Amino acid sequence: MSPVLSVTSAQLGAWVVAFVWPFVRMLALISSSPVFGEKKVARQIKVALAALLAIAIAPTLGPMPDVPLFSAGGVWILIQQVLIGTAMGFSMRLVFAAVQAAGDYAGLQMGLSFASLFDPNNGGNTMVLSSLLNMLAMLIFLAVDGHLMMISTLVESFHVLPVSDAPLAAEGWHFLALAGANVFSAALMLALPLIGALLTLNLAMGILNRASPQLSIFAVGFPLTLLGGILMLQQLMPHLAPFMEQQFALGLADMLQVARAFRQ
Repeated sequence: MSPVLSVTSAQLGAWVVAFVWPFVRMLALISSSPVFGEKKVARQIKVALAALLAIAIAPTLGPMPDVPLFSAGGVWILIQQVLIGTAMGFSMRLVFAAVQAAGDYAGLQMGLSFASLFDPNNGGNTMVLSSLLNMLAMLIFLAVDGHLMMISTLVESFHVLPVSDAPLAAEGWHFLALAGANVFSAALMLALPLIGALLTLNLAMGILNRASPQLSIFAVGFPLTLLGGILMLQQLMPHLAPFMEQQFALGLADMLQVARAFRQ
């Protein structure tokens, strides 16, 4: 007579809890992170990826809190996992926000403020140069296996900040706000060579206009500014990958730092 496999309701509930809570954190990060969180990626793919990751790492995690899933405590833990995953994904997305801001700064100096297109991720118009730099940053991110390192950091966050019913510390939100301030400094560091060159070119054209008023500086200035910006952008391209690798490393470190800051 073959043995009968019996599963109690307590065991089934423990298995469901061990899958659902990590799954929620992973789905929140995938939905808010760069590359994975793009609107071009289908929702079914995001859910399937989060489910596969949860199935893969659930056995490696420690014991889960002894809280029923369908209870006030279980819902509170679910909300916490959503907040943790979203905050970690947002801290990585700040790196790409800096790239887009650098494109906006440079595009304004080049006279490309009217050259914009609709970006479904932002829900509004974005400058062409900003979209170009963002696309290049995503390609560099994939080329250096940044998406794999981001998933590895997510898995490590379960050891830094295990699933529990303890409230999240306010230091996590404070650190996330400080990380948002770095967007402007990183964007200026990336766009400063181009902005400085274009400012010098504009000053030279201003002096030329004072020396020769007969020269229509408005007719000549725009093509020269655009051409100078394109030439400076060409000189900037070889240095984009090393700069972005450094920013990606800082973004991954910020993800773990946010998880540590949330811990009481």
